[in-house]
Amino acid sequence: MRKLLLLSFITLNFSVLLAQSSTYWQQHVDYKMDVTMDVKNYQYKGKQELVYTNNSPDTLKKVYYHLFNNAFQPGSEMDARIQSIKDPDARMVNKIKVDGKEVKESRIKTLKPNEIGYLKIANFKQDGIVASAKTVGTILEVTLARPILPNSKTTFTLDFDGQVPVQIRRSGRNNVEGIELSMAQWYPKIAEFDFEGWHADPYIAREFQGVWGNFDVNITIDKDYTLGGSGYLQNQNQIGHGYQDAGVTVVYPKKTKTLTWHFIAPMVHDFTWAADKNYIHDVVKGPNNVDLHFLYKNNPKTMENWKQLEPLMVNVMDFYNKKIGDYPYKQYSFIQGGDGGMEYAMCTLMLGDGTLKGILGTATHELGHSWFQHVLASNESKHPWMDEGFTTYVEDLALNEMAVKKEENPFKGNYKAYYSLVDSGKEQPQTTHGDRYDENRPYSISSYVKGSIFLSQLGYVIGQDNLAKTLKKYYQDFKFKHPTPNDIKRTAERVSGANLDWYLVDWTETTNTIDYGVKDVKENADKTIVTLERIGRMPMPIDLTVEYTDGTTESFYIPLRMMSFEKENPNPAVKRTVLNDWAWAYPTFEFIIAKPKTSVKKITIDPSGLMADVKQTNNVYEIK
Repeated sequence: MRKLLLLSFITLNFSVLLAQSSTYWQQHVDYKMDVTMDVKNYQYKGKQELVYTNNSPDTLKKVYYHLFNNAFQPGSEMDARIQSIKDPDARMVNKIKVDGKEVKESRIKTLKPNEIGYLKIANFKQDGIVASAKTVGTILEVTLARPILPNSKTTFTLDFDGQVPVQIRRSGRNNVEGIELSMAQWYPKIAEFDFEGWHADPYIAREFQGVWGNFDVNITIDKDYTLGGSGYLQNQNQIGHGYQDAGVTVVYPKKTKTLTWHFIAPMVHDFTWAADKNYIHDVVKGPNNVDLHFLYKNNPKTMENWKQLEPLMVNVMDFYNKKIGDYPYKQYSFIQGGDGGMEYAMCTLMLGDGTLKGILGTATHELGHSWFQHVLASNESKHPWMDEGFTTYVEDLALNEMAVKKEENPFKGNYKAYYSLVDSGKEQPQTTHGDRYDENRPYSISSYVKGSIFLSQLGYVIGQDNLAKTLKKYYQDFKFKHPTPNDIKRTAERVSGANLDWYLVDWTETTNTIDYGVKDVKENADKTIVTLERIGRMPMPIDLTVEYTDGTTESFYIPLRMMSFEKENPNPAVKRTVLNDWAWAYPTFEFIIAKPKTSVKKITIDPSGLMADVKQTNNVYEIK
């Protein structure tokens, strides 16, 4: 029954891909891996078979694999980056004294041979014929035995020998909370090839891009370890550890020392797992009969927080389903592991010894990535704002929805952080590759914060109803694909009817800022003449309210000419006047209020606070 379900799932989604676009193509992979873990030495050996389907119009003569473990070696590019960047990640450095001064030393730099990570490849073959495979840092370059023609398949086989590094970033052993094995980015992973070509980026601690496909994975490990991760466990009644069916008692033969866990993960672009001898494993039913797995350390100090987390995450998944679209798989695992919180296919690895509020925030964010990255698989390396920013947006909405006291604008903190980045002078365009940011802080604010504002501000531009429809249509049109920035823009255009190319260009491809102000207010013949000015380079439509001395309020809306669009009144209870449009080339705009200046109490540009105007002081004209 389960195999039939998985086959139907795969067939359905390929039909969706074909139906959505006759010109769109993406590569496909089918992985089979058998791996044996030596828990004493933190080493593992495996065999991999990969059936690669070339759906592109190109003939491929080379392919590339990621060998992420190799980053955790002295002298690696990741090590060099830690040593050269001005604000290295605190998790990746040790603070030491040199000549009486505190300096930050790369933790990778000091790793011993039995502490480093590595992934060694041997016996690489294509359809049984030896191919030339060369390791270059964290990339395996393969010159094929024969070219892969368009619309054809080939089978790669290889042996791999790995060592789990001391936990430094994401993957590793014995992290700060004592999790023994966090197995992220652990296997030879073929790089993405798309309409832009190969994405064989070296691993320098940022994020990833993967090929859609199916994983069939056998993991042999000491029987005392409990595992959690991607996919569906196929032999749950032989494994136990909380996975067995109701009423089943699992008894191992007396001489059993190891168990082989068999997982299948359909239509994903990654496979991750974690293991510990001291995990508690709870299973809770989520929306649409999805199994939510919670694996966390048997720690009396934090167990209660995890128990309280479980029903909250049921609510969060339900919120995301309604806001974006249904989660398409039948399991998701929240696993204590990793070094903070990181999204993977059908699971997250996250720290778990903090407060309930802290782990709730992390779990809510990482679950959001199941929509924005693990179903809508944008290129995290090139466009980190698309997954981190959109996830931050829905996370803030979800947490606000569950809060006892709800904020009218739950994104205020994001805007404040963005303004601080602008003021610092260190902002770089969002088209900057994730590895190319000068510092970590600008990368984080650009990706998480400015990426979130892309959506919250889009609601200001096209209206909240249109934004809500845009998110749902974006999900339906691009799930199980690799959407680009243009795809979210075009979706919003199709939904709203507005022209939005200017919005995508100015917000993501430049560091242009928004700054509008009330320049002058004067009286003429019992009427009030208001002059507004555009100071920043980036244009916007303008919402404006006027409060009168008699206690009434009136709103005005100035369309942006290049949008060819008129937004619906966001507050029908307040009278709104739609003025002539404002073209970008005109630095000022004048309009008339049909009342004397003495009756005007206050004029406010964008009372919602959703337009990211970098100078707020000139947005308000107040007569005291």
